[in-house]
Amino acid sequence: MKRCFLGVLFLASYFSYSISAQDASMFRRDLQHTGVYGAPGVPNLNGVKWKFHTGGRVISSPAVVNGVAYVGSTDGNLYAIEAGSGALKWKFETKSWEVSSPAVASGVVYFLSYDGHLYALDSNSGQVKWKFATGGEKRYAGTHLHHLEPAAETMPDPWDFYLSSPTVWNGAVYFGSSDGNVYSLDATSGASKWKFHTGDVVHSSPAIADGVLYIGSWDTYLYAMDAASGTEKWRFKTGEDPDIHNHVGIQASPSVADGIVFFGSRDSFAYGVDTATGKQLWKFSTDGSWVNNSMVVHDGRAYFGTSIPGFMHAVEAKTGGTSAGS
Repeated sequence: MKRCFLGVLFLASYFSYSISAQDASMFRRDLQHTGVYGAPGVPNLNGVKWKFHTGGRVISSPAVVNGVAYVGSTDGNLYAIEAGSGALKWKFETKSWEVSSPAVASGVVYFLSYDGHLYALDSNSGQVKWKFATGGEKRYAGTHLHHLEPAAETMPDPWDFYLSSPTVWNGAVYFGSSDGNVYSLDATSGASKWKFHTGDVVHSSPAIADGVLYIGSWDTYLYAMDAASGTEKWRFKTGEDPDIHNHVGIQASPSVADGIVFFGSRDSFAYGVDTATGKQLWKFSTDGSWVNNSMVVHDGRAYFGTSIPGFMHAVEAKTGGTSAGS
């Protein structure tokens, strides 16, 4: 795994135009988490425009809204940084790792902290508007992970290093928690609207399409539920690994496009599942390599990377098949 930066870097002077063309207010930009950004790319890399140093690793990905980048660090702070200059606007300290990617909506920044709280901050000042206590945030744990001894000892997985990133829709904020629940909170007050319990920690981030929420759990299931009520519509099971628990669970976040939910699993497969029925449309084998990242869906193809060995794959979105050069 590549080491994460101890800071935030913006490359190329052209970036200031890109962020003004389209904000990225949440993890992977939109509710469907397709990872497709409408802003133009950077035609020429002319070096580092600015860099901002934090006191820890930057695993969180920034949300950029109205010229401000919001990003967390394992130094225990969430930062608001001027996107054009790299100047600090404000920082908010929780004294715990900030590895959730923030979401920004209606002047409020939402993020989940390892201190066991979902925070809502004023985007201009960094002042707390409200916070919500979960049952606690932690890493996924299992026995005999990665063939480590003693085999019977339950231990945290060292590669489970991020938390669920919130999604904001229709006056509610949605996220998963290490306590095994998926939550819906009132975006204004933080009051609980509903919670849905899965069988293990939830570090996947929810995608929402046509009023349906899709999210994965380390319990091996991808869930589809009504976003307004939390009622389960269907669940889809991925593979098991009863011996060493290496190849089990959904760590990645789903993407939704054209009636298909796309996601990867630690069971070494990428999947395409029908959004209406929860039936498998295709699965793609990576020959033993985890699919921990979220899939980008664009122009009829789904793109994703794998763990070890590290490959980038492009497959046909409708079939999961490959073509020459993929």
